[in-house]
Amino acid sequence: LDFIDVVTSSHNHTDHLDGETLGLLLDVNPNLTVVVPTANREFAADRLQVDAERLTPIDPTEPSLELEPFRLHAVPAAHETVDLDDAGKCKYIGLVVECRNKYSIYHSGDTMLYSGMVDTLKPFNVDLALLPINGRLPERRVAGNLWGREAASLAKDIGASMVIPCHYEMFEFNTEAPDEFVRECERLDQPYRVLQCGERFSV
Repeated sequence: LDFIDVVTSSHNHTDHLDGETLGLLLDVNPNLTVVVPTANREFAADRLQVDAERLTPIDPTEPSLELEPFRLHAVPAAHETVDLDDAGKCKYIGLVVECRNKYSIYHSGDTMLYSGMVDTLKPFNVDLALLPINGRLPERRVAGNLWGREAASLAKDIGASMVIPCHYEMFEFNTEAPDEFVRECERLDQPYRVLQCGERFSV
């Protein structure tokens, strides 16, 4: 993977900020741009063993990032709540990526629904939404995410042209099958794709 221009991290949990993986990518991509939440910049720098200035910060309160051909907009994420640091910066974020004003992709990061979420996302006219569907159960003892039915409804509510489920079938203790997501998408007439590992999807 020596052809990567940009990688993003939504928060500092290991499955979203893996030091070994990102360290190897940095080694073989010397000009790699690594985008992290402003609130997590110092933590991320320590985990990746790089200077904080090597990482590009982003936050919903800050201007969008221009990384040609992309424009990145940070939006809050609630994993399980919208948590802020002492400076009022989001510890968990999602990203809306606009590609040369032709299409927009929303990757929510780890999130649940929160007040104002739909109103925040609707203006972006999302073409493709990538949403977690592993849900939340107290006995898992980890922060939760959207259930499949919630992900389908969110995609419908924000007017996403297509939604792809993610964040499932990775950890045995923290997963859900996409069946509920599929049923709700079909009930709502929400376009969706369920991809298999390694399958390619073109926007």
